[in-house]
Amino acid sequence: MAIETVTPSTALISSDIVLFGLIAATLGLIFWLASGPTPFWKKFFAWVPALLLCYFVPAFYNTVGLIDGESNSLYNPIASRVLLPAALVLLTLSIDLKGILRLGPKLLFVFVAGTVGIVLGAIVSFQVMEWVHPPAVAGDTWRGMAALAGSWIGGGANMVAMREVYEVDATLFGQFAVVDVAMASLLMAALLFVANRSAQLDARSGADTAAIDEMKSRIVAYEAANARIPTLNDLMIIVAVAFGFVGLAHAIANPLAAWFGQFEWAARFSLDSSFVWVVLISTLAGLILSFTRARRLEDAGAARIGTVFLYFLIACIGMQMDFMRLFDRLELIAIGAIWMLVHVLVIWGAARLVKAPMFYIGVGSMGNVGAAASAPVVAAAFHPTLAPVGVLLGTVGYATGTLIAYLVGQILRVMAGQ
Repeated sequence: MAIETVTPSTALISSDIVLFGLIAATLGLIFWLASGPTPFWKKFFAWVPALLLCYFVPAFYNTVGLIDGESNSLYNPIASRVLLPAALVLLTLSIDLKGILRLGPKLLFVFVAGTVGIVLGAIVSFQVMEWVHPPAVAGDTWRGMAALAGSWIGGGANMVAMREVYEVDATLFGQFAVVDVAMASLLMAALLFVANRSAQLDARSGADTAAIDEMKSRIVAYEAANARIPTLNDLMIIVAVAFGFVGLAHAIANPLAAWFGQFEWAARFSLDSSFVWVVLISTLAGLILSFTRARRLEDAGAARIGTVFLYFLIACIGMQMDFMRLFDRLELIAIGAIWMLVHVLVIWGAARLVKAPMFYIGVGSMGNVGAAASAPVVAAAFHPTLAPVGVLLGTVGYATGTLIAYLVGQILRVMAGQ
């Protein structure tokens, strides 16, 4: 019998506990610097997103041999199997579907058109690159595109979920993370530019802005009535809800995956994977909680805690990257550019069809591409009181991003002939 030899790690840091402390300290330092303690850092983070550093700094540690990103337990099981589903629960329980419906049919129509634009963009960009430069979409590129669809329909949690579902290579995932940040940053810059000229553009197009004025007054009243400083009880309940449902999801997922494993067709849809069910059950749990009093936990910062889990997860993914290979495939930028162009054309056409104001285009687009992290920034650029509208639409993306991106991945898998 052949004996498999395991090459010992040569990394300077081999202890998981020390590595955990290093990642936590790194994230803390990045966000402290992003707060702009000096004029230099304020200008630096105006151009370089903190999210990108959360990928790249741990990747740098791995590249120079300070850590071994693969030989540790931080990513699996801690980050991917515990923190990711916990983030999904907390990021979806705050959804106010009734409030979203009251925003008006035009806004929802434009937002849904943005989602359709992302789905069509994935298909069009894959097909165009297959005609123009087939190596760009050869191999496992479709897997990375499925992960990117998760980000552009939902957010970082959905992107990571798709990374796990479709087993995207860490380096390919990092390359698409670059595409994600580059295209999303360009889109946000364009929308912020438009926001400063929205009044003139709306007047020229004859858009109806009455619903926006009504939204402003309603949101101001809601925030005044519900916002609160979280107490220790709030934080303990938030943590209990998050990890309690993670445990329940794992308990249900294992027998479900085993049952679906009896059927040959289930493997094609990854239904025989327990992790797929963990992701779906966690998202469903958050949605169900959003119809209960548990949604009030968002007033105490449930989504912020979920975002903390998410950024730790992102850093754990980053530390598996081979930084030297990260920019080997610049043709992926072309895929992202075509993809984003299709999204912009579809959402712009939908807005013109119903004579929606520029605000609907801006928040509808970033509600998809930037989710709850960036959509409020664009919404606030139109008016500060409209920032929660971006949060509402962004959280809808968290709820739908995993399922829709999963379907996009299945379409791309067929297109790739796999």
